[in-house]
Amino acid sequence: MVVSLEQPVSYSLTLGDASLNLNELIGTQIKIQYQGKITCTNCGRKTNKSFAQGHCYPCFTKLASCDTCIMSPEKCHYAAGTCREPEWGDKHCMTPHIVYLANSSGIKVGITRETQVPTRWIDQGAIEAIPVFRVSTRHLSGLVEVAFKKHVTDRTNWRAMLKGQVAEMDMLAERDRLLALVEEDIKQIKSEFPEETVELVETQKKTPMEYPVDVWPEKVVSLNLDKTPEVSGQLVGIKGQYLILDNGCINIRKFGSYHVEIFSY
Repeated sequence: MVVSLEQPVSYSLTLGDASLNLNELIGTQIKIQYQGKITCTNCGRKTNKSFAQGHCYPCFTKLASCDTCIMSPEKCHYAAGTCREPEWGDKHCMTPHIVYLANSSGIKVGITRETQVPTRWIDQGAIEAIPVFRVSTRHLSGLVEVAFKKHVTDRTNWRAMLKGQVAEMDMLAERDRLLALVEEDIKQIKSEFPEETVELVETQKKTPMEYPVDVWPEKVVSLNLDKTPEVSGQLVGIKGQYLILDNGCINIRKFGSYHVEIFSY
């Protein structure tokens, strides 16, 4: 889903050449019908199973964008000289990244390319977020994130996030508390990489995010097109990359390479 930081967040879904405004569908009955076909988002070939959110298995095994260092950037293959696609690494990894704190199901640390702020925060369903460090490469962002992970999680409890029971926090106070805890680690990183940038983001503002949700689910039920090819119900909200129906929630990103039809009535 394509997102835009408005109050509430604006959502649209690309279906072929068309764009569907999802906010306008809240309160209506919708049906998502899986057509039994999956095509790889990279090469376009038909695949029986989607790997890494939309790839066929051959692409999954050869693309740098599917490598283990995507989830663990401190193990960056580009930095180690073993990147499968150095040109891809130049564009996606050797660019400025932001290390941030977000409140999605409680405080968490995360990283993203600078150009993906605030999209990344919205995709995680955060209700507020604040940048902490701006670094020159993805590798460095991973090292800084590891320092923070000694004291705070990097995970979102997606069920808690979807229940809408996340309380606001004093993000500035949390940032300052954690900065004191990672101070020595950050000094060590800077000394190991003196020619690269690890810069504290000087801000006294957090970014708040509201989501278009009419009804929060009391119990989160996951809907899966692999198990139930036809999903239908009243669309009562959208948060993160989830559609919230009155009978369950579906992670749209998970099914990004699936061929579907969507009906609203």
